[in-house]
Amino acid sequence: MELVFARFLLLLCFSVSTLAVSSSSPAGLVPLLSLMARWTNVPSAISSSWNSSDPTPCKWVGVECDSAGNVVSLNLSSYGLSGRVGPEVGRLTHLRVLDLSSNNFTGEIPQQLGNCTQLEYLDMSHNGFTGEIKDDLSRLRNLSYLSLFSNSLAGEIPKSLFRIPSLEHVYLHSNNLSGSIPKTVGDMREVAYLDLHYNNLSGAIPDSIGNCSKLRELILTRNELVGVLPPTLGALENLVYLDVSENNFEGKIPLGSARCENLETLVLSYNNFNGRLPPELGNCSNLTTLAAVRANLTGNIPSTMGQLERLSFLYLSENQLSGELPPELGKCKSLKSLQVYSNQLEGEIPREIGDISKLKDLQLFQNRLSGEIPLGIWKIPSLENLLVYNNYLSGELPLEITELKNLKNITLFNNHFSGVIPQSLGMNSSLLELDFINNKFTGPIPPHLCWGNKLEVMNLGVNQLQGSIPSDVGSCSSLRRLILKENNFTGVLTDFSRMPDLLLMDISKNSISGSIPSSLANCSNITAINLSMNKLTGFLPLELGHLSNLVMLNLSHNNLQGSLPSELSRCKRLETFDVGFNQLNGSLPSSLRNWTSLSTLILTRNRFDGGIPLFLTDLGKLLELPMGGNLLGGEIPSSIGSLKSLTYALDLSENRFTGKLPSEIGNLILLQRLDISNNNLSGSLAVLEELDSLIELNVSYNHFTGPIPNLIHLNLTLSSFLGNSGLCVRCQPSGSVTCSGSDGLSPCNSPRDRKSLTRAATILIALASSLISVAVIVGLVFLVDSCRRNVFIINTFIRRMGGY
Repeated sequence: MELVFARFLLLLCFSVSTLAVSSSSPAGLVPLLSLMARWTNVPSAISSSWNSSDPTPCKWVGVECDSAGNVVSLNLSSYGLSGRVGPEVGRLTHLRVLDLSSNNFTGEIPQQLGNCTQLEYLDMSHNGFTGEIKDDLSRLRNLSYLSLFSNSLAGEIPKSLFRIPSLEHVYLHSNNLSGSIPKTVGDMREVAYLDLHYNNLSGAIPDSIGNCSKLRELILTRNELVGVLPPTLGALENLVYLDVSENNFEGKIPLGSARCENLETLVLSYNNFNGRLPPELGNCSNLTTLAAVRANLTGNIPSTMGQLERLSFLYLSENQLSGELPPELGKCKSLKSLQVYSNQLEGEIPREIGDISKLKDLQLFQNRLSGEIPLGIWKIPSLENLLVYNNYLSGELPLEITELKNLKNITLFNNHFSGVIPQSLGMNSSLLELDFINNKFTGPIPPHLCWGNKLEVMNLGVNQLQGSIPSDVGSCSSLRRLILKENNFTGVLTDFSRMPDLLLMDISKNSISGSIPSSLANCSNITAINLSMNKLTGFLPLELGHLSNLVMLNLSHNNLQGSLPSELSRCKRLETFDVGFNQLNGSLPSSLRNWTSLSTLILTRNRFDGGIPLFLTDLGKLLELPMGGNLLGGEIPSSIGSLKSLTYALDLSENRFTGKLPSEIGNLILLQRLDISNNNLSGSLAVLEELDSLIELNVSYNHFTGPIPNLIHLNLTLSSFLGNSGLCVRCQPSGSVTCSGSDGLSPCNSPRDRKSLTRAATILIALASSLISVAVIVGLVFLVDSCRRNVFIINTFIRRMGGY
């Protein structure tokens, strides 16, 4: 409220002062003072200069006058001004230059600006202006320079704006303008620079653009334009720079006529064109940059590209280009960057590419290229980046690679390279990234890859490398990623000096022996360590607890021993902890309750003892808990039901658990795999019927009794229940386990099953029993009577026979 009142007083003072001097002041003084009264932030350079007592404003900061004392230029660019530009600006009718760029003005551009009909230069860019561009600006018939970019202007571009006949520079980019490009664009016969990028313009480019015969730069990047590029673009023989990227253009590319000789930059990327790159682009002899990334191009790369002797940058990546790389590209002697990755190119890399002596950047990855890299490429002294991964390339690395002093990134992964890596690689070079993963390299790691501590990525995994890991690796302070997995490395882990940038270390699946060095704690910012599947021995270093940024630690499948150090509880960001398949022992430290971000805890196949620790209930994000194959005992605590996030697995098998399953285990409604086999558990399995998410279950070799649980959704086999002599199978349909009575499981005939019969069924059974009893009695009576009659007949027959 005080600020509003202060501004009101300021306006009032200026109004009084301007009334006092209006009759005697030169033109411009009063409007300028009124303008300043609307500004909320005025630097001292202006406030101390703009003095109402001055007879003229012509010596004020940013103000210029003509010989008659009229203000003809107001340039306040980059003064940090804020507030609004008031309608008073329209009273500066002699203005030829108005530059308010790079300030913090807000609100709308006043329509009264149209009164400044002598304006030739208007720049209000880099502010916070909102609203629409007013039609009134079309009254500025002398305007040749219009710059309104980097504001928040919205609405459509007025058709009348493009009818200003003298416009040469139009910069409306980086706003929120919408609608289509007015067809009146063709009325700007003097326009040389038209920049409309970073807006929301839609529709097609008007054919009338061909009338802008003096156009040198046309930038339409990142809009929502559609349709085909008008053929009239090809008639703009003065065009030097054309960028239509990041739109939705389609159809063929109608460029490359004989009139394109002045074209230097052509950017067509991120559109939906149809067909191939026009061979006619070879006519654009001054072309230095051609970019058509992800432009839906098909077909071959035209051999006419070889005619572009001034071409420095060729970007044709992420298309469906096929065929072979044309050897004519070797004629592009000025080429510095050749990027054709993520296509369907095949065949060998032409040896002519090695003739491009200025080439710095060669990116051919994700194609179907085969054969060896031509030796000439390894001899290009300017080469900085060689990325050819995900191809079918083969061969050995020549010694010439060690002479490339400018080489920064060499990425060869997922190919068929073989042989020994030249042992002097890295010396006197600028290597930043080295990625040879998944090839067939043999021999040792070059000992000086990190010469000069510049190397950031050392990825040599999935090869056939051997020997020990050089000490150079452990002292490479610039290293961010170290992947040496799946090789044949032996020896011990090197000591690690201060390596603050290392984020990932994967040396898994080798034959590394010895203990884990405590110096690993010097990798203070590391987030992931994988040393699994080696031959590591000894204890877990207490110093691992200093790795406060650690997210993943995998030490499984080694020969580690001892207990888990409580210091590990300091790794509060840990999400995955895997020490399965070792010889670790003891109970789990209660301090591990600090692992509140943990999602995977794997303790399988060790010698841990004690019971299931109660602190596990604090691990609310736990998704997987395999603890099988240990010496854990006691009852399964009811607190296990608090781990409601458990999803992937709960494995308590091959331990010494006793007692019954707690009913709370039914709370694990997300659980998919449950294995409690090979324990001494007893009682009923009925609680498992509540686990609808189960896809695997194993309760074998315990002492469970009663019916197998009704788990219709599971494709269970009887092997999941073996070794439980007290279990039985219900005879009524209740899942996929049938009432077979085999494999030691008998059909159920328990009182519980009889109780489950309905009253009607009981009556029917009783009735049937009565009928059977009556039938038996009748049968016996009939049998006795029949026997008596048979005896009588036999006696009679004997007597008669005796009579003879």
